[in-house]
Amino acid sequence: MNTRITTALVIAALCLSAGCKRSGIFKGRNDDAKPVHIHRFDKDLFRLISSDATAPDERFTTEYAAMLKVIGLSIFKRQDTQTADFYDRMINYYSEPALEKLYGDALEKFDRIEPLEAELGEAFARLHEAFPAMQIPAVYMHVSGFGQNLLVDDSLLSLSVDKYMGEDYPLYREFFHPYQRQRMNPENIVVDYLTAWLLSEYPFRGNDRVLLERMVYEGKIKYVVGRILPHVAEETLTGYTTDALQWCKQNEKGLWRLIIERRHLYTPDYATTMKYFSETPSAFISDEAPGNLGAWTGLQIVSGYMARTKVSLQELMHNRDAQDILTQSKYRP
Repeated sequence: MNTRITTALVIAALCLSAGCKRSGIFKGRNDDAKPVHIHRFDKDLFRLISSDATAPDERFTTEYAAMLKVIGLSIFKRQDTQTADFYDRMINYYSEPALEKLYGDALEKFDRIEPLEAELGEAFARLHEAFPAMQIPAVYMHVSGFGQNLLVDDSLLSLSVDKYMGEDYPLYREFFHPYQRQRMNPENIVVDYLTAWLLSEYPFRGNDRVLLERMVYEGKIKYVVGRILPHVAEETLTGYTTDALQWCKQNEKGLWRLIIERRHLYTPDYATTMKYFSETPSAFISDEAPGNLGAWTGLQIVSGYMARTKVSLQELMHNRDAQDILTQSKYRP
């Protein structure tokens, strides 16, 4: 894998449609799966900035060298993280009263994470079973102050715990819309960790101006997540409310017809294509339509393709021909 540092608000992970099953690929629970150790960069940094230290100690900078590089570039836009100036800037950033309160609340909520480490261990064991050559990253937690909630480097994956305090967390109401808050719950953590790593291991290499190409790519990522985490509720995987999910299922045929009639599927128009992947409700489709309809529709196409071809998850991800996947899916809602 080429060296890369990716920061992204993770695209809402989508599940399978009601007619598709998400079990049967794996042989039940993997008794050999070991919990994933999550490195608590968030806790250690908070202890450091809460102390009277004028500079980080050597143990901290050595243990978290890779994490400091990623967070330096993503949050502070700095490559050199070994200077006193960088440390001062970091202290000042996290000392802002509202952020300091958020930081403390997040550490209190996620003080003990053993169940999360066990669930993540199971997920990565299944991922390794499906993709034997895939590297499993070192996993971290950080606090971004509502910035990048997932940070990814070559062998590092970190999640910002301040984005998972629960949709009713008071501070969220000041900064986020209801359709955003519905995904800011602890049950989304493993889904988002897994999605972020798949996005980095299989980056989009198609034409992002063409709806079909982006749609099938998003659908593939969501399909794999859904198969590896079959126990997760469909609403959690989709990021939809029950009503929004029902809208998609009831209007699937009309949505597909509209895409075809408006010639959106193949016309290389970036602005139009990206409307289908925005979290914002899709008012250009209907006043009741939720956001991210491109990924949801892509998942239906991929689900049909997998049901008909019976290929492995690895073969699915290696097939970069979106038209072939659509054709073989025989998708006609």
